[in-house]
Formats: sequence, structure tokens, C-alpha cells
Amino acid sequence: MAFAINEINRNSNLLPNVTLGYSLYDNCATLGIAFRASLSLSSGQEAQFLLDDTCVGSPPVLGIPPKSVCSESCPPGTRMARKKGEPECCFDCIPCSEGKISNKTGWYSVLNIVLLRDNINIYLNNSILFIDSMECSSCPEDFWSSPQRDHCVPKKTEFLSYNEPLGICLTTTSLLGTCICAVVLGIFIYHHSTPMVRANNSELSFLLLVSLKLCFLCSLLFIGRPRLWTCQLRHAAFGISFVLCVSCILVKTMVVLAVFKASKPGGGASLKWFAAMQQRGTVLALTSIQAAICTTWLVSSSPAPHKNTQYHNDKIVYECAVGSTVGFAVLLGYIGLLAILSFLLAFLARNLPDNFNEAKLITFSMLIFCAVWVAFVPAYVNSPGKYADAVEVFAILASSFGLLVALFGPKCFIILLRPERNTKKAIMGRGTTKS
Repeated sequence: MAFAINEINRNSNLLPNVTLGYSLYDNCATLGIAFRASLSLSSGQEAQFLLDDTCVGSPPVLGIPPKSVCSESCPPGTRMARKKGEPECCFDCIPCSEGKISNKTGWYSVLNIVLLRDNINIYLNNSILFIDSMECSSCPEDFWSSPQRDHCVPKKTEFLSYNEPLGICLTTTSLLGTCICAVVLGIFIYHHSTPMVRANNSELSFLLLVSLKLCFLCSLLFIGRPRLWTCQLRHAAFGISFVLCVSCILVKTMVVLAVFKASKPGGGASLKWFAAMQQRGTVLALTSIQAAICTTWLVSSSPAPHKNTQYHNDKIVYECAVGSTVGFAVLLGYIGLLAILSFLLAFLARNLPDNFNEAKLITFSMLIFCAVWVAFVPAYVNSPGKYADAVEVFAILASSFGLLVALFGPKCFIILLRPERNTKKAIMGRGTTKS
């Protein structure tokens, strides 16, 4: 038997890349021990059999350890690389690359054999074969190799979370802006009968504050693990809220120009096109166009959650795929068109008399708004993963705060801290008190 096994090991064509070994045990000339040994070995309980019985009498058969290899077995996390010009059992162990594993060890096969000395019967148990990996195996798509390269572990996930410092700062800023809008709205409602509120088109001011609150709140949809409904709602809510906001500013600017024109001889007819009903209708019509754009985008190529593995091999970056780049571009382009139009009209009206000085505030606010969103485009394109969402949230919050502070900061200052300037005479430029 030993001769046969040695011949098999010498001939690489019989069992290529495999080395056989064997262990011989004495049955102590007892048939019961032989049967029990066979059952123990076949069930993998070799150690129990070896510890139980000691043969007395003729010398037992000695165990022959299998050792006929050139290189030691490769440990887990490595693969075998044969040495050129040397026998097949000679090889180097090379660590697996990132994302691949190897958890098999040993080109080494053991045949446990029990010999019955009386009738020379041989009992073979299951062969135990340990195999060194010629190649490392790749981990599944959502898994990555462990540091030891011997097993796969789930990839880390990354998205703009409410629990990380960046997400906490953005969430806090969003809620702070919402609260400030609510406070300013309360101030305007409480002082709705004062000249300052009435002179600045109180209805559009209320609607503008509500739209700013929606702008602050919609930024929260960009934080947290992307879901189908958040991906679909975030850009639609963002687009409609900002168009509603910019539409109110645009109409306010047009009203300022109409009022100034009406103050000139023969210009009274221009005001009939900017009555309260026409103002509401214009805002509604401009916002409806954006709603139609969002609806078409969602129906044709809706945004959806996407697992991105291109940024990091060992991480899964969860993000919202926009679906249609054209739809997203049209949404932003429409907002930009209204913003530029508002800026141009307000810029033309910046030199109107002081009693029409809201045009200066609108010019400054739209300048901030346009600057933020012009800077947003390259920053958004060059930001990977969750940082693209963070850039968009920052742009939403920065432009919203710019509009809120530029348009309502001076008015709240006069209403709360300079009530003597909150009079019709002061607003119309007559009898302004100085302090």
C-alpha cells in the first residue's frame, strides 16, 4: 500500500497537484476494535480512537506521516503561484488582492486506513482533501474582503445621514431657517395694518414667507438614506418651492415698476394689469409651469435610489440618480430664468425714488440668489457621493437665507426697533425722523 501511494505521488499525471498521505493503525487483533475504529475514523473522530486502546503483544503498526511536499501549505488569504522550472509541489504564497479572498489551505489528502492483521482487510474512511487556491475568488457585489483576505464582509454604506456632524449641521440650519420664517411671518401678521407691511404688498409678502419655509423644509429630503419617495419628492419639492418664491419676487418687482409708472401723468392704466387677482394669477401660472416640468420628469424618467460603487471599492454610496439629466437641467434652468428676469427688472428700478426702495432690496437679494446657484453647478458636478447632496442642501439654505435676510431684515428692523419710521409719511419720504 505504501508503495502504491508513493507511486501515485510520483506520477503527476494520475492526481495532478495533489499529494496523498496515509496513517496506519493496529487493530490489536480484535475485530470489534477494528469495526469501532472504522466507524470513528469515518465519522471524523480520529482522536477518540487513538486515545482509547493500547495494544499488548506483537508490535503495532506504526503511523506513517504524509510529508512529501516541497513548499509548506499556503495560509488563508493567499494563493499559490508555482515556481518555474521546479516540481509542481513547489510554489510561493501570494496575498490576495483587495476584494478577493482565499480560505482553503493545503494540497494535502489523507487516507485513514485500518489494517486487520488476521485477514488483511482494509477499511478506508472518507478522504480529507485540503486544497490551496490557485486563484483568489472575488467577493459578491455587496461584500468586500476582510483585512486578512480570508472571508468576505458586507461593504460599508455611505450617505448623508442625520447622525453625522455634517447632517446635523445642515438639519439644524434648515430648522433654524424655518423657525425664523415663522417668526417673521408672525411679526408681519401681527403688524399687518401698519404702513410698512401694507406698502410692501402684504399678501405677496405672506406668500413669499410661506414659500421660503417650504424651501427650508425641502432641504431635509436630501438628508437620510435615499428612498424611492424621497428621491422623487426632493427635486419636485425643491423646484416648485423655489419657483413659487421667485415668482412672488418677480411679481413684486413688476408691481413696483407699475406703481412708479402710474405715478406719472397718464400712467394710471398700467395698474389695472397688476390688481390683486392678476398678481395671484401670475404667481399661480408661473408655478404651474414648474409643476408641469416636474410631473413630466417624474413620469418619463423618475429619480430613483442608486447604489454607487465607483467612488470607493469597499463602500456602497447610496444616492439618488436623477433619472433624466435633461429634466433636472430644465428644472434648474426655469428657476434661473425667473431669477435673472427678476434681477434685471429690479436692477432697472433701483434708482426709483426712496418711497419705492424695495427694488433695491430685491436687486440685492436676487444678486445673492444668482451668485449662490451659479457657484452651485460646478461644485455639484465635482462633488462625489453624499457631498453632492450636501452641496445642494447648502445652496438651498444659503439662497433661502439670502432672500430672507435681504428682503425682510430691514423691514423687521423698522417694525420692531424703529417704529417711528413705520408711518405713512416716513415711507412716502416726507417727515422722516432721524435718530
